[in-house]
This record gives sequence, C-alpha cells and structure tokens, in this order.
Amino acid sequence: MVSWIMIIGGIVVASGCWWFVRHQRKLRHRAKLMQEAIHNRDFTFRLPTHGLFSGERAMQETLNQLGDIIRQQVNQSEVESWERLTRVLTHEMMNATAPITSISQLMLNRPDVKGTSLEDGILAIYDTSRHLSDFVANYRKMSELEKPVLTRVVLRTLIDDISRSYPQASWDIHVSSEIAVKADAGMLRQVLMNLVKNAIDAGAQRIVIEEEEDCSGRDTSKHQINLLIGNDGQPIPAENRQSLFVPFFTTKRNGSGIGLSLSRRMMLQQGGMLDLIEKPRNGCHVAFLLCIPKHDESL
Repeated sequence: MVSWIMIIGGIVVASGCWWFVRHQRKLRHRAKLMQEAIHNRDFTFRLPTHGLFSGERAMQETLNQLGDIIRQQVNQSEVESWERLTRVLTHEMMNATAPITSISQLMLNRPDVKGTSLEDGILAIYDTSRHLSDFVANYRKMSELEKPVLTRVVLRTLIDDISRSYPQASWDIHVSSEIAVKADAGMLRQVLMNLVKNAIDAGAQRIVIEEEEDCSGRDTSKHQINLLIGNDGQPIPAENRQSLFVPFFTTKRNGSGIGLSLSRRMMLQQGGMLDLIEKPRNGCHVAFLLCIPKHDESL
C-alpha cells in the first residue's frame, strides 16, 4: 500500500515538474518574442493571455497595453519632428522662391525682353519658381491642420458613402451599422479616401473593411474601434515599409508623399492611430489598421 502511494506521489511530482518546466519555457518564449518585436520597432505585438495564472495574465495585459502606449508616443514624436522640420523648410523655401517669382515676372513684362532669346529662359525660371512655391504650399498642410471638431459619426454610413465614390472596386464591408465613433467627420473621411485612393492607384480591385478583433486578451471594444482596411493591390516592398509614413516619401511618379503622413497626423489629432499591418490577411496584399475612439452614448 505504501509503495503504491509513493509511486502515485512520484507520478504527481514528476507531472508537476514537467508542467512547471513547460510553462516556464512558454514564458521565456513570450519574452523572446516581445524582445524581438521591440528590437525591430514593432510595437503592435499582442500576445494571448489564456493559459496564464492571474498574476501572469495581469502582467501580459500590461505589456500589451505598454506596446500601445509606446507605439502611440513614438508615432506622435515622429509626427511632431516632421512637423517642425516641415515648418522650417517651407518658411525658408518660400522666402527664397518669392523674390525669384516676382523678379522673373517683372522681367517678362519688359519690352526689351519680349520676343528675344532671353524670354524663354526667364519664362522657365518663372514657371519653375511658381511650381516650387505651389509644391511648398502643399506641404504647409502638414503644419497647419485645423483643430478637429469631434462629433458622433456613424461609421457604416460614412464607409458606404465613400464606397459609392469608387464603384470600379468590389467592396467587402463587415462593419455594424450601429457603431458610432467620436471623430471629426471631415478628417476621418479624408483618411479613408486617402487609403482607398492609394489602393486604387496600386491596381486594387477589391477593398476590404472589417472590424478587427483584439487578440491581446483585453476588452478594448468599450473604448475604441479597430478597423482593418485592406486591398488586393500591388504589395508594398519591404524596403519601403519603414518610410511609408515619412513626409515627402513616395513611390509614385507624380506623388506628393503627403497622403499617408497627413492621414496619420489627422488620426493622432483625433485620439486615434493609423498603422500598416505587417501580415495582411483575408486575401489582402496590403492592409492598414485604423484605431478610432468609440463614441460614448452615455455622454
């Protein structure tokens, strides 16, 4: 009888040791995954909380939230840095181009210039300075955004309205008609339009917009709406992903490089976020994550 108790006790102890070692190995693997994500500046990491003790679960939820906070702060700092740089550059460039445009225009009106070989050269200078002035004025949008007016916006109504503007694409929308967000309707529309227009320009024939589930184990549905906005257009090359939200960066021949950077700034001003999803799904080649504060119906 005693021997059977010792055998059973040994099995229980061995099973407990095996489970403990396996559990610790899983925790080390989690730590390694988060370390790699931070090293790669990927603060969108989300690790599940099931299978953890209450203390470990609380720690994992906190780390998932910390990733959100770091991502928000990093993106905010980047936007502010580019905003300051843009303000300085546009000021200096406008000061330099304004007199060139004015003087060349005066020269073109002189009778001793009209009809001579000088006219073509001065006209080229005038046109170039005007083009540069318009180019700089366009980038002033980065530092002169108006303060958003946050109101209740029914998300599905806004998306359906935008989809009618692009009938050439097939739309796959999975957003409840009851969802309302707290946003500036004009800014949010412009952000969505920018994403859809970029997709169409990249050859997309299918646009997917759906609510994104939170895989972190936290209930964020009370505070924000996460939207996946994907398409089957040309994939974004890996070497361009890090520069995607950098002002002035563009891969288009006639692109301004302001659309995505401006869109992210508008979302930050509304208390939201715009990010590229590293691993698109549902048949999408490119996908973005749009986080929007949820409207509090109790207010």
